[in-house]
Amino acid sequence: MTHAAEPAQSRPAAAPAAVPSASYRLQLQPGFTLHDATAAVPYLAALGVSHLHLSPLLAAAPGSTHGYDTVDHGRISEQLGGEQALRALAAEAHRHRLRLIADVVPNHMAVPVPEHLNRPLWEVLRDGPDSPYADWFDIDWTAQPGPVDAPGRGRVLLPLLGDRLGAVLDQLAVDGDTLRYHDHVLPLRPGTETLPLPELLARQWYRPAWWRLARTELNYRRFFTVNELIAVRVERPEVFEATHGVLLRLHREGVLDGFRIDHPDGLADPRGYLERLAGATGGAYTVVEKILTGDERLPADWPCAGTTGYDALRRIDGVLTDHAGACRLAGAYEAFLTAAPTAPDGPAGPERGAPDPGEPCADPHPALAAARRGRADMTGPGGELSAEVERLVRLAVRLGAAHPAHADHPPQRLRAALGRLLTGYPAYRPYVRPGEPLPEASAEQLRAARAADEGPTDATDRFVAELAAGALGRGPEQDEFAVRFGQTAAAVAAKGVEDTAFYRWNALLSLNEVGGEPARPGVRPEDFHAWCHYVERHWPHTMTVLSTHDTKRSADARARLAVLAEQPREWAAEAAAWSTAAGRGAGPASGPARGSATGPGHDPDSDWLLWQTLVAGWPLSPERLVAAVLKAAREAKLRTSWTTQDVRFERALADRVHGVFGNPGLLPRIEGYVAGLAPYARSNTLAAALLHLTVPGVPDLYQGSEEPLYTLVDPDNRRPVDLGALAVRLTDSPTARTGDLAREKLHLTTTALHLRRTRELGAHRPLTAVGPAAAHLLAFGRGPDVVTAVTRLPYRLARTGGWHDTVLHLPGGRGWTDELTERHFPSGPVPVGELLAGDRPVVLLTRRGTS
Repeated sequence: MTHAAEPAQSRPAAAPAAVPSASYRLQLQPGFTLHDATAAVPYLAALGVSHLHLSPLLAAAPGSTHGYDTVDHGRISEQLGGEQALRALAAEAHRHRLRLIADVVPNHMAVPVPEHLNRPLWEVLRDGPDSPYADWFDIDWTAQPGPVDAPGRGRVLLPLLGDRLGAVLDQLAVDGDTLRYHDHVLPLRPGTETLPLPELLARQWYRPAWWRLARTELNYRRFFTVNELIAVRVERPEVFEATHGVLLRLHREGVLDGFRIDHPDGLADPRGYLERLAGATGGAYTVVEKILTGDERLPADWPCAGTTGYDALRRIDGVLTDHAGACRLAGAYEAFLTAAPTAPDGPAGPERGAPDPGEPCADPHPALAAARRGRADMTGPGGELSAEVERLVRLAVRLGAAHPAHADHPPQRLRAALGRLLTGYPAYRPYVRPGEPLPEASAEQLRAARAADEGPTDATDRFVAELAAGALGRGPEQDEFAVRFGQTAAAVAAKGVEDTAFYRWNALLSLNEVGGEPARPGVRPEDFHAWCHYVERHWPHTMTVLSTHDTKRSADARARLAVLAEQPREWAAEAAAWSTAAGRGAGPASGPARGSATGPGHDPDSDWLLWQTLVAGWPLSPERLVAAVLKAAREAKLRTSWTTQDVRFERALADRVHGVFGNPGLLPRIEGYVAGLAPYARSNTLAAALLHLTVPGVPDLYQGSEEPLYTLVDPDNRRPVDLGALAVRLTDSPTARTGDLAREKLHLTTTALHLRRTRELGAHRPLTAVGPAAAHLLAFGRGPDVVTAVTRLPYRLARTGGWHDTVLHLPGGRGWTDELTERHFPSGPVPVGELLAGDRPVVLLTRRGTS
């Protein structure tokens, strides 16, 4: 039920930030508006969260289902309900003791259709560098010759034509003071309206161009490789104030309480941006979507509460993934691609307990080579980010022209050196602030990038590396190069690894997640606990997540896939059988080998990905599956791509999917296999959920994930969720019911959330089981009165006969109660078989009567 909006009480500018106990992410869109969110408030309060985490609120392109394509920073999106609806949501939330966190998009705006929807950009296109908005957008005016009457002032390349200009010239039409091309409407430079078309085009501050030229000639910075998103220069104080004014006002008025910052690595100065935001909000609760690679740590001087939680996702998934089994599965995958699949040799593991998690994978791991190739593809000739590399080349050439000591580096050598440095960079980006010493972490990463280049280096390589490090003194070109290099490196990492390599190397799809490390599968329990201690000491209020609007597969889909790492032999045999039953073997006869860019046939890599996607998302419709595997194939850019689609291959891939659903012998076998995974997937699902809700940090739940959620890559994972139905089930599910995973997960989630709201969880303390199956139990205390214990590697546990004589010593003092089942246990040694009796994979123990 919605209520009329009530004015929120303004807060003092220096009010302390309210730290959430847990948040719930809502994907606002035309199919789920602020009105729908308001109606869901009573349910979300009953679920037990403290904050609602809202996707971007500002006016976005018409029909946007994500909100990251902002067109107007001056108003809350009318298609979401507008500011009145947001205020009504805040008022209803406050009545239920909930607060609001808003997703902020500081890096870019939409290049919408029609273009007038983005008024600042419209004025730049009309008035060129004389527009008061010219400095809003990150445009390199030097890269394109200007109008015929001002050739030295530059213009903006607009890659929107369906073909070369000459081929579509007759499709351009002047309409008053605008130029129309299909749905595109562009402003005309004043005084040019009556000119003949060729002359009119030559006099504009923009150049309409064939869309394919964006790769090499685009002169505005994008969001990654998305031409429809143009970067804004939020590092300028006037741009920050204009683009954040509405959100900051709503924060002052008590409507918004915190912020999630999208893609900080796209900013010229992430720390400076966060400092300005903290100053404007009095230190509001703020988290950043920073992807930490490997052992990288969030810069300690960033004024924020932490990340949005992908580092937590990797640790929680990892500790529930069999390292040695994932390595064996990688070997089976490589065999599947080159010949008839064979099961890995040797026993699956020791007779009892988990395998040695230190067992090495192949060295070098093939996923590392895939990541390196993906990065190199981005920056090579004609690569998707070659325009960004060219901008750096132009800067370096200008620097050499202005400073003889840095002259005579040929553009082609600069281009190659940049490609090598960007390919080898081991994290998202360095954090160079001109005038400050380079952080040691960034210096070490730059050294590692240079060391990764196995070829000879020369003076140009050294020159480029020193420029990237900001080590060649101060000056406009030096400063800009260092900043631009960081922004470009982030785009290369995101597109080259997560949006290319993670779709090329598919041994275990659950590893190919945002922030994931498929070359280092699994996390040892001691490393998991070490990470928990680190978070507790340094970022105690960081977000933690398992599913988001950007995850390639939801947490429960990954929980299923993790079981495959425990049964590499069985999965390899099953995948081969499914390929045969589908009508083609999985060997070379199926089609061109992986990496071939031509040929209509079907390749074994597509089969492997198809079968794992089926397992992850089951049950799902053919349409959902086709969309997911087609996106994967296009992102991989080996057989087809978004910009160069192989229609025959894509048709064959879609036919393959539909053939599976029409195969009366194969479909029941797949269904039976997924059913066989169910007990172990259930264990992983409940274990991951309880870890997420009780490790240090602030858990952020994605919409619908309080029950089993088997979604695939966007847009599949952004579909509206029926929260009304969930509310009915919450009322009907006060206790768990074994065998009903939906009821079990919902009960676990709301129990743990209410525990977090009613008491502050204390210090993380690892607890170690003793006995033959000790490696299968992960346990820890949170302070003296809360204990979490979960099962890990459940399939292997079942194969070795269960818990046997394994014992967990519960801390002394009063006895313990499992909050999930109301069962009671004494302190001291407790057999794990009793603790987890009745096929229970997890317990959440408390000592009641304490705070």
